Amino acid sequence: MRRVIVSAFVSLDGIMQAPGGPEEDPTGGFALGGWMFNYADDSMDISAAGFDGKDRELLLGRRTYQIFEAYWPYQPHDHPIAKTLNAAKKHVASRTLTRLQWHNSSLLEGDVVAAVIALKGQPGPDLQVIGSGNLIQTLQAATLDPSLGMPLLGMPLIDEYHLWTFPVVLGRGKRLFGETARPSALRLVRSRVSDSGVLMSTYVPDGDIQPGTFPGSAPSELELARRQRMANDKW
Repeated sequence: MRRVIVSAFVSLDGIMQAPGGPEEDPTGGFALGGWMFNYADDSMDISAAGFDGKDRELLLGRRTYQIFEAYWPYQPHDHPIAKTLNAAKKHVASRTLTRLQWHNSSLLEGDVVAAVIALKGQPGPDLQVIGSGNLIQTLQAATLDPSLGMPLLGMPLIDEYHLWTFPVVLGRGKRLFGETARPSALRLVRSRVSDSGVLMSTYVPDGDIQPGTFPGSAPSELELARRQRMANDKW
């Protein structure tokens, strides 16, 4: 089964909106578009993290697709990222689009979770998500339904995250992980820091969160009283 791989630029506070430029996505009054610009340097390997879609098929949400569709086909043909993105097969999740103009693009039909599960079961290269925050959150929140033909419960649809965390705090904007994300553990498998201080990390799912507590003496009377106030919603 092929994997779904998410690659995203994020701020320290988890914002992924409009990293590339002011006009990329100003929705919601977001005024800090282009926040990653001053941190780009030659130590960053765009291809290794999947941001150019090389040797993968793209899985895109509607907004990211429209940003890419209006930009990459119009770059020089020898531009390395344009070359791979323009050639890649593209699967687009949208409830509103009826026509796709970018070469080698097709709409996902029906329920997006079921469509992604079907894609994962088909032969071919891994599926690469770039941007597409709404789509990512839909996949993060998905629970497996036996009617879809797979034992979905407990099996994440996203198999790997390439997260580049930039040393900026944005305060507001669209987040990588929202309130609908299912609680889960991730395991760090690779990490390095760019010359400009960007933390480039790769994570894979690592099962459920296993809560615990540090050993200590029995709770004090003050602690027991505090817990009682919390239980009574008065803390």
